[in-house]
Amino acid sequence: MGLRVAKALPARVRVLALTSSPERVATLRAAGITPLLGNLDQATTLARLSGIAARVLHLAPPPSQDDPQWWRDPRTQRLVRSLRQRGAPQALVYGSTSGVYGDCAGQWVAETRAVAPHTPRAQRRVDAERLVRQLGRSGVRTSILRIPGIYAPDREGGTPRTRLLKGTPVLRAEDDVYTNHIHANDLARACIAALWRGKPQRAYNVSDNSQLKMGDYFDQAADLYNLPRPPRVARSTAQDQLPLMLLSFMSESRRLDNTRMRKELKLRLWYPTTLDGLRE
Repeated sequence: MGLRVAKALPARVRVLALTSSPERVATLRAAGITPLLGNLDQATTLARLSGIAARVLHLAPPPSQDDPQWWRDPRTQRLVRSLRQRGAPQALVYGSTSGVYGDCAGQWVAETRAVAPHTPRAQRRVDAERLVRQLGRSGVRTSILRIPGIYAPDREGGTPRTRLLKGTPVLRAEDDVYTNHIHANDLARACIAALWRGKPQRAYNVSDNSQLKMGDYFDQAADLYNLPRPPRVARSTAQDQLPLMLLSFMSESRRLDNTRMRKELKLRLWYPTTLDGLRE
C-alpha cells in the first residue's frame, strides 16, 4: 500500500517510509523512497520521527495479540507521542476501517453516524481515531479514512479468486449482508488527496460506488473468472462451515456513503465499481 501511495505522488515530493524490516530497505530505495528503520512496537526506535515530515500517512493496524487493555491501540499512541516531541507535522492522515460503524442493518452510512464497534479489532480502531483527534486538537490537520475491503488484481490474494477456487460458501440471499470495497489504486489516491485537501478533524468513507451484497460480489467475480459460483448456506449453519474471521464480516451489513470523499477530496474514482476493478 505504501508503495502505491509513493508512486502516485509528484516526483518533487520527498517520501520517507518507516519500516521495521531491514530486508525492505533496498526495495524502498529502489522505489525512490527514503527508508527509516523503526518499530511502532518499540518506542525507543521512533525518536527521530518528530519534525522530519510535514505530512504523515499512518496505515499501520493495531496489534492483534492479547493484552489486558485489548481495546487500546498502543502503536498509534507511540506514533503520536513521538511526533509531538520536536514539532508536530502539518497534517496526519490515518487509515481506519469502516468496521467502526458496526452492524447498520444494511442502511446507508455517512461519516456523521456514531461509531458502534462490534469486534475487538474495530474497538482498537476507534481508540486510534480518538488518539488522532486528540493530536488534531493541538493544531495538526488530521483526517481519518474509514476503509472497507481493499482489493487489487495485481496483488497475490487481492481478489476473490483463491476463495472461489476453494469453494468457500457464502450466505443465502435472505441472510446476506451488504459489503463495501475500494480498489487499492483508488485508496492510494484518496490517501494523497487527504494529505493535501482533507479538512481538519474530518472523517471520510473511502469506498467505491458499488451496492452489492457479499454473495453477489462473489457471484460477479466467479462469472468474470469463469469459475463456479460459491455455494449458498443459511446463517444458522454457517458457523459450522466458515472461520470466525469470515463470520465476523458476515455479521455486519452497511452501505457506505462516499459523497464527502468525492466532493471534499475531489476524488474521481478510476474504478467506480468492483466489476470495473476486477476487469483490470
